[in-house]
Amino acid sequence: MCDQHTLEDDIEFLKKSGQLSRRQFGKLTAGAAAMAILPPVANAQDVMEMDVTITTPDGVADCYFVHPMGRRAPAVLMWPDILGLRPAFREMGKRLAQSGYAVLVVNPFYRSAPSPVVPEGASFQDPDIRSIVMPMAGQLNARTHVSDAQAFVSWLDQQGPVDTNRKIGTMGYCMGGPIVMRTAAALPERIGAGGSFHGGGLTTDNPDSPHLGIPQMDAHMLIAVAANDDERDPESKEILRAAFAAANVPAEVEVYEGAMHGWCVIDSAVYHEEQAERAWGRMLAIFETAL
Repeated sequence: MCDQHTLEDDIEFLKKSGQLSRRQFGKLTAGAAAMAILPPVANAQDVMEMDVTITTPDGVADCYFVHPMGRRAPAVLMWPDILGLRPAFREMGKRLAQSGYAVLVVNPFYRSAPSPVVPEGASFQDPDIRSIVMPMAGQLNARTHVSDAQAFVSWLDQQGPVDTNRKIGTMGYCMGGPIVMRTAAALPERIGAGGSFHGGGLTTDNPDSPHLGIPQMDAHMLIAVAANDDERDPESKEILRAAFAAANVPAEVEVYEGAMHGWCVIDSAVYHEEQAERAWGRMLAIFETAL
């Protein structure tokens, strides 16, 4: 998950790679991150998009819902990273919908504020931005993850554009990774596939560690690990692989070489298009067979 260590790693990587000068670093810490343009979707479907509100046990969540026009589609529940629901994740959700899925992108911080909780172009490298999102993230825990997942899946199953005869996918970034794990464990009858992209805290010593829910899963899982996250905690991937194998849960657990924490998100300073596209392609392939 995003913390001071990953922040320092990412800045050092950008400096060494020549992607970040001293002047650019000053702009970056002031929140001047740019958003990459996503590659076009082959045979992209026409989609309908809308802002929606969903009642949960803790309040009303504002979300973004986008789906193919003219037909029912399998649903995907998308959990953003620590900067929350914003234009980058709307674009990513829309792109997935163009590939044939009814996508709900949620505001995980609805208990604190409506989205977006940070201004467009905000960067986690900016201490002012961290002071906004870190307390919000601190309000979330295993209980809120599960109760939110139950409310969002229930909402999806009531929507006309969703094909309820097919299982639901879920994917999460950074702090969304553990939520994906808990969603799949809490709702095995509905969740058929899940993907964690540079997710943090998937294996911990706590009694509610996300990996302990693996035996309850009935989903094909993709765990895409950032290279610097693996360097800091190389045992985590082995714990996950062993747990998935013991539970007979199909899973890909892979370290994406040269990809830093945050590499999959299009407004991240360390966005790595080649590796992000590879991870996206693997998720699409899993969705194709599991949903």
